[in-house]
Amino acid sequence: MSKYITTPIYYVNGEAHIGHAYTTFIADTMARYERLKGEDTFFLTGTDEHGQKIEESAKKAGKPTQEFADEISATFKNLWDEFGISYDKFIRTTDEEHKKGVQKAFEVMYAKGDIYKDFYEGHYCVSCETFFPETQLIDSEFCPDCGRTTSVVKEESYFFRLSNYEEKLLEHYANHPDFIMPRSRANEVVNFVKGGLRDLSVTRTSFSWGVKMPQSIGDDKHVMYVWLDALLNYITALGYGTDKVNGEAREGALGYDAKMNYWPADIHFVGKDILRFHAIYWPAFLMSLDLPLPKHIGAHGWWTRDGEKMSKSKGNVVSPKEVADAYGVENLRYFMLREVPFGQDGDFSQRAFIDRINSELSNDLGNLLNRIIGMSGKYSDFEIDSVDVEKYHSKEIGQMNLILDSLDAFLENLQPHRYLEELWKLFAIGNGVIQEYEPWVKIKNGQKDEALATVAVVANILSKAAVMLHPVMPNTTNIIADALSFEINTASYQELILEKKLLKLFNIKKVPPLFPRIEEPLMQEAPKAEPVTATKKEQSSKKQTKETKKENDNLIEIGQFFETSLKVGTVVEAEEVPKSKKLLKLQVDLGEENLRQVVAGIKEFYSPDDLINTQVCVVANLKPAKLMGMISEGMLLAAKDEDGLCLIRPEKPKKAGTPIG
Repeated sequence: MSKYITTPIYYVNGEAHIGHAYTTFIADTMARYERLKGEDTFFLTGTDEHGQKIEESAKKAGKPTQEFADEISATFKNLWDEFGISYDKFIRTTDEEHKKGVQKAFEVMYAKGDIYKDFYEGHYCVSCETFFPETQLIDSEFCPDCGRTTSVVKEESYFFRLSNYEEKLLEHYANHPDFIMPRSRANEVVNFVKGGLRDLSVTRTSFSWGVKMPQSIGDDKHVMYVWLDALLNYITALGYGTDKVNGEAREGALGYDAKMNYWPADIHFVGKDILRFHAIYWPAFLMSLDLPLPKHIGAHGWWTRDGEKMSKSKGNVVSPKEVADAYGVENLRYFMLREVPFGQDGDFSQRAFIDRINSELSNDLGNLLNRIIGMSGKYSDFEIDSVDVEKYHSKEIGQMNLILDSLDAFLENLQPHRYLEELWKLFAIGNGVIQEYEPWVKIKNGQKDEALATVAVVANILSKAAVMLHPVMPNTTNIIADALSFEINTASYQELILEKKLLKLFNIKKVPPLFPRIEEPLMQEAPKAEPVTATKKEQSSKKQTKETKKENDNLIEIGQFFETSLKVGTVVEAEEVPKSKKLLKLQVDLGEENLRQVVAGIKEFYSPDDLINTQVCVVANLKPAKLMGMISEGMLLAAKDEDGLCLIRPEKPKKAGTPIG
């Protein structure tokens, strides 16, 4: 059975940051795990190099666009090579084979009637390379995704009939509940599609840096729009469009038939900011091409630093290379996969990183290996034999096997943090065995067989744990395996994990400490924002000016008041927003066909249980806004003073959707 795992292709408008590294580490871990199990696995990563933003960045840098793209793309590839990322192909959207595949896909969609030419006039965000209807903008001007100013663009464009695929997409989501993982991310996608899909502009004429139109179309002034170009990389990397397509043989191509057997992808790993493109546009493109849809799309959260959003202006962006140079790339891999549940936002704290290295890697794992090397050297001239392990330690063997049997499900369900959490229980068993059975005491009492069996059971625990840790920390586990005189590969996975065999007689090797303790941070701490201060006189003057202005600004006409739609709503569902001290996510019935999602900052005053089946007053005609990446489709009315906050509620129960006014 073949497996196909991908990262997104990274946009070459800047160097790799910690978020890029996180996505790549997860994908690499999954690819290594599948190979360890013996699966034929193809792992794809690469760079996205077309679009107006790249063209403008190259001009600012004073370089030809291709040269600029080459340089930035090389920084990603070189970093992944330095990090030992086990990709099978590094694709670039400037590759000629990719361009041919994109042009072929355009021809297929066009011939099917899914692409047509018209004029587009709308708000365009250069940063996101996306058009937005005015109803989705913030304050009628700003991009709802990145917050930057949009510009009004009118130009001729080819459109993809995305609206034709609305029902098919909803049907697919319903029939494949694990299509979007974690499942909690699916609601925002489903709600977006239910809100109605507009046909998608897929070409541009206002810049030239992109894939040219197919010659068969005969419209040279257009270039492919970045999302059509970029998303198709997942199949052009396998040769789509360069060999036998629709029965047409192309001489000298790269072997379409040889690689397309990997399709459909088992999982596309993406950041939550590009989930909509992968979960809506990409499946619709594939439906148009009559190709199977990917099995899963895994959307992870964002990373902050010490609780603050990272930005170049703050100077607190985490460079993965800087961290790896200071602490080691495998320590970084472990920390990022262990620190945060997949799908939730994570925080990079140097102190938390050091704590995990010292407690989990150094104390739990590294020290355990050092202890059995030391004891075997004293008791048996470094020889370890499993002959009496089951006789004296059947209980520990049983505990170990239960844990090993549980691990696969955690990675299958994209829970690497739980995978590592459970795996670490093996080291707890190993350290516990030594403390409980005290082999040094048994040696003194003449119970050498029992003492050696204790050392051997710990060696077996370490060997099996090393096999399962290998996808996360391949170099470290190879050192452990070499010390225990075996190799980590599919054969050892079969014997040690599936068949539950024990190590054969061997001589353990001495190795230097794997994880030396770290006493002080090895990197400069992120700068803290300096508070802005003012004299008391300045503060008083500013306060008086603001209060006077507020009084004038707060006077409104009666008509303005009636423009606000206030309704009674019933809270149907409520849950906490992970990593947030203030936010609760509510599903509110306003008497409409669908529930409204409202994200409210009331967690300090209400628990989810306090709210379910209660009524609230909702501002129902606010433009949707994003809070911590979640769409909020309304606002709750509340009053707050020195005694706290309380929600404004109807005196008596009212029908959901009842107007207030």
